[in-house]
Amino acid sequence: MSGHSGNDDPKAPLLAVVVHPPPNSDEPGPAGPATCQSLISCLLTPNSFYILLGPLLCAMICLLVKLQPGDGGGSSSSSAAATSRNMLAVLAWMFAWWLTEAVPMPITSMAPLFLFPLFGIAAADDVASSYMDDVIALVLGSFILALAVEHYNIHRRLALNITLLFCGDPLNPPLLLLGICATTAFISMWMHNVAAAVMMMPVATGILQRLPESGPGQSPAVSKFCRAVVLGVIYSAAVGGMSTLTGTGVNLILVGMWKSYFPEADPISFSTWLFFGVPLALVIFLFLWAILCLLYCPKGSGPILSAYLDKAHLKRELTLLGPMAFAEKMVLTVFGMLIALWMTRSITDDIPGWGVLFNDRAGDGTVSVMMATLLFIIPSNKNKGEKLMDWSKCKKLPWNIVLLLGAGFAIADGVRTSGLAEILTKSLDFLEQAPYWAIAPLVSLIGAFITEFTSNNATTTLLVPLLIQIAKTMHVHPLLLMIPGAIGAQFAFLLPTGTPSNIVGFTTGHIEIKDMIKVGIPLKITGIVALSVLMPTLGKLQNA
Repeated sequence: MSGHSGNDDPKAPLLAVVVHPPPNSDEPGPAGPATCQSLISCLLTPNSFYILLGPLLCAMICLLVKLQPGDGGGSSSSSAAATSRNMLAVLAWMFAWWLTEAVPMPITSMAPLFLFPLFGIAAADDVASSYMDDVIALVLGSFILALAVEHYNIHRRLALNITLLFCGDPLNPPLLLLGICATTAFISMWMHNVAAAVMMMPVATGILQRLPESGPGQSPAVSKFCRAVVLGVIYSAAVGGMSTLTGTGVNLILVGMWKSYFPEADPISFSTWLFFGVPLALVIFLFLWAILCLLYCPKGSGPILSAYLDKAHLKRELTLLGPMAFAEKMVLTVFGMLIALWMTRSITDDIPGWGVLFNDRAGDGTVSVMMATLLFIIPSNKNKGEKLMDWSKCKKLPWNIVLLLGAGFAIADGVRTSGLAEILTKSLDFLEQAPYWAIAPLVSLIGAFITEFTSNNATTTLLVPLLIQIAKTMHVHPLLLMIPGAIGAQFAFLLPTGTPSNIVGFTTGHIEIKDMIKVGIPLKITGIVALSVLMPTLGKLQNA
């Protein structure tokens, strides 16, 4: 910029022209051996190997794997077997890139758009339609509302008000910890768990800033309480997200696959999931709070913490926010209307809900986008012509999650239409005699193990189509296996890389991996046990 920053000549180049001096005679030229050596070193990297691993696995399956054709025989059966083999090869390609992250996950998520048509699995228009349906509309609308809540600092005001109720006088550390965790879990019920963790972590660390900094002279009680708060926020965000459809992308992937595989069945509505998800999340949440109090809130810590942390600090933080403005009230009103419409669209068979007024053509995504649209219409009452939201505030929309959801739906359609689902069903005949009480915990454990090494969304996308076929073979309701697998994929409690929420907490410097393992292992076991108990009881009642 230094060469032309002040030049007004319209013919002047936008970028400065840099003239390089001629290379010395003893230096290699552009095509010299040093450049070639540098190029080879750039290509021979682990990431380059991981990039090639996907197409290599795909080619090996296409060349070496031979799937048995269907019962019909003839050329049509052979063609169907070839399509099923191609689908298996594409799955290997995509999962290799997902697991290694050789290519950014959003780009891998778009791979079906070119792989499915090229391998003869589905037409381009059919694949593209998987990337925008009612579930994805539900995600987009919810994220826009979440951005509005974040923009107007409503999350901070809500967190401080609720935490004030639990602070106690004198300070009661377990009660304050319960307030912080419960606030996080409640926020996570209505928006993505990662967004809830990102919103609540500044509130939590702001409370902890009143405590003395870590060091040799720091009291063990102070250090333990700091760890409890950070662990409580990241795990409460994950647990709260399990209770509603919008709390995490995994639940949305599950709903989308259910709709894709079983279009004639009743869809999983917001209220239906709430009936099962809230009791499950409540059991896991109470255990989380109990184990955090047991490990990190010893007796006698209250008087020590009271010297640094009391209600006065929280009240000062709340006073700095000032009175609630018109814009904040309107965003809260829209959010409340959205939750009410979600919960009343389809209630029971006897009380059908408002959805019948539109012949059940309106879905949860319809309501989500409609309420989000209101934010761009209602004035903010700040500046003339300014609305509650404008598109510039939506730049942080997580399109990577939207694309991953679309990939999950495309894979679900591909596995079904290619015939791969039927072939997998035949290979699982041995599970027909297995008791459900033994399969459900195993399914949850598999999902909980895989999710520590890859994203919970990718784990669900990989696991749920297979579980559908296992359920068909066992002659049980598919949701009795799909739900344990999907929720088990959300038990990423052991490693910082298990989910972005864990990274949010780990970067605060208050916790270490050993803290996550110490709390995560019993929490993971509790979640699996709770799932195994609730699915044959409450789950069957809901799916009856």
